Amino acid sequence: MQNDYSVIAQFLIPTEAHLVCGCLVAAGVPAVVCDDQLVQANLLWAPAIGGARILVPEEFMYKARAALAAYERGEYALAEDADVGAPR
Repeated sequence: MQNDYSVIAQFLIPTEAHLVCGCLVAAGVPAVVCDDQLVQANLLWAPAIGGARILVPEEFMYKARAALAAYERGEYALAEDADVGAPR
């Protein structure tokens, strides 16, 4: 089916899930984070429910795995001297 989504990754820390989701979206993969607000509201539940999940459409699973592997290799990391703009 067109709208079948599958879990590509799970994180106990919702912020990390959103960071990885952003990397997937930057790689052209439509991704969404689920259960992040539940985990954020009660961190003790995170292990019980499996943490915050990142879902991607089945048809993008191969591309998502490649982007996730690139993230794990550090390819999305900023250099120490990266100019990220002036603080607001």
